[in-house]
Amino acid sequence: MSKYRTHTCNELRKEDVDKKVFLSGWINKKRDHGNLLFIDLRDNYGVTQCIIDKDNKNFTNLEKTQLETVVKIEGKVIARSEDTINKEIGTGEIEVTIDTYEELGSCKELPMPVFSDQEYAEEIRLKYRFLDLRRKKIHENIILRSKVISHIRNEMTKLGFLEFQTPILTSSSPEGARDFLVPSRLNPGKFYALPQAPQQFKQLIMVSGFDKYFQIAPCFRDEDARADRSPGEFYQLDLEMSFVEQEDVFNVVEKLMVNTFKTFSNKKLLHDEFPRISYKDAMLKYGSDKPDLRNPLIINDITEIFTREDVTFEIFKKLVKSGSRVRCIITKNTKDKPRSFFDNVDKWAKEQGASGLAYFTFEKDTELSGKGPIGKFFSKEALSEIMNLTNAEVGDSIFLACGKQNELEKITSQARNKIAEDLDLIDEDIFAFCWIVDYPMFERDEVTSKIEFSHNPFSMPQGDLTEKELENPLELLAYQYDIVCNGIELSSGAIRNHKPELMYKLFSIAGYDKQQVDEKFSGMINALSYGAPPHGGIAPGIDRIVMLLANEKNIREVTMFPMNQNAQDLMMNAPSEVNPEQLKELNLSLKNKK
Repeated sequence: MSKYRTHTCNELRKEDVDKKVFLSGWINKKRDHGNLLFIDLRDNYGVTQCIIDKDNKNFTNLEKTQLETVVKIEGKVIARSEDTINKEIGTGEIEVTIDTYEELGSCKELPMPVFSDQEYAEEIRLKYRFLDLRRKKIHENIILRSKVISHIRNEMTKLGFLEFQTPILTSSSPEGARDFLVPSRLNPGKFYALPQAPQQFKQLIMVSGFDKYFQIAPCFRDEDARADRSPGEFYQLDLEMSFVEQEDVFNVVEKLMVNTFKTFSNKKLLHDEFPRISYKDAMLKYGSDKPDLRNPLIINDITEIFTREDVTFEIFKKLVKSGSRVRCIITKNTKDKPRSFFDNVDKWAKEQGASGLAYFTFEKDTELSGKGPIGKFFSKEALSEIMNLTNAEVGDSIFLACGKQNELEKITSQARNKIAEDLDLIDEDIFAFCWIVDYPMFERDEVTSKIEFSHNPFSMPQGDLTEKELENPLELLAYQYDIVCNGIELSSGAIRNHKPELMYKLFSIAGYDKQQVDEKFSGMINALSYGAPPHGGIAPGIDRIVMLLANEKNIREVTMFPMNQNAQDLMMNAPSEVNPEQLKELNLSLKNKK
């Protein structure tokens, strides 16, 4: 028996009445009723209500004790009266009368309350993260994270995967995000890089003859923070498989995701078998390769309508002649919405930097017409054709945007989400997964016009891969895929290019000669030259998975010790300056600060 406790603070029940017990934990809350002092004692497992009356010699000292002080309490379990039972907690049918107590850890004045989950400034929360983590909601989030990771490990093992650890100190990669660099003491002037992902190593594991690999991998990228992205570091379920095609990877990941999300959430899955959506269709129908399928609104291209003579909306017609396109969003049965609803959407679009969103509503009295600012510019035949193209009906409304494709995709994607929120169309009790497939192998840089890899340079292109196909690189599709849930990208993956000669050809299209490829990817190219199996994989983000399961909007809420938006650890004061002797040992010197 521990000298600190006979039970945890979530363990005592009605059958324990009359037992002598001792508990240890933090003083979560106190309620002074004059003759009686109520103390909620909290530990990792839960809360137990303890009481002490004024006649007890310890009453005055406990009354003065600061919240969050760690104490050991000895006493007797008694049953609560029927009208004082607390059904919100497991120990709600009992309480402990305090005989004696011992202070185990004193507490200074608190910079923020622990018993409340109210929002506090990020600076305070991160500076005192050890206090923030005591708060109920975030404490439960971190426990959930642990359980999810354990579950994933167990499931991967059941699926025949072996867990291996790949190096943390490695070489810098010319592709992807900005690296974190580590100077080498033993090799002056040279640097390691922290891995952005174990990409090359996991492929090398397949070349080494292991069939199925996984790890919960730490990854490091010097990127700016976002709500769904931590600055600096994150964790992913990294996995790779040999002798597989795209569908083999999908089958493993779908089973894992369905199992995990059904285990840890009561929300429904929109699909147990995730839809496959091509990148091209995703950008057309949703304006994004991260579509939220809970949102029923679909984007349609109706550019051809504006070549008709019976459409007289000249602003759009002139833009279409100069190469712009027109895309629209249909909202169902919105004929009774006030004018302010439509005007607010148009105003919002202008605030995003767009020229606005034109709109009208399909009406029919004696004949079909368009009600709204631009409805008069369309004949009944043109309106009928729009309805056929978009599956619209009388009583539906249409929002239209015109512009270059990239601009259109951005504003219509944002508008799709904005309108769905305004109309309350998104079911928050659903997880909607999908696969985005058939990514282009290459893309043209808008500024330099240079052809670049659009996604992962190590991906296997689709097709017969004849010289003729390679002459039109922008038409090449790759076996690359993303898994998306509720508009959040959980992961990218690919079937890998395991053929060195093909890799040289693809890199040459992106401007790399053979020598550069050999220098930058020497380990990979060399290994692939000694008999490499067809292989592929993916790496779903652990932080984002837990964020969805915990129903949080910010990844900070499921990360134990996150940094702030400026990639600073306010609690440990990192990054920090180092002394001159450390720099000298690493053969480094600093420029004078401006």
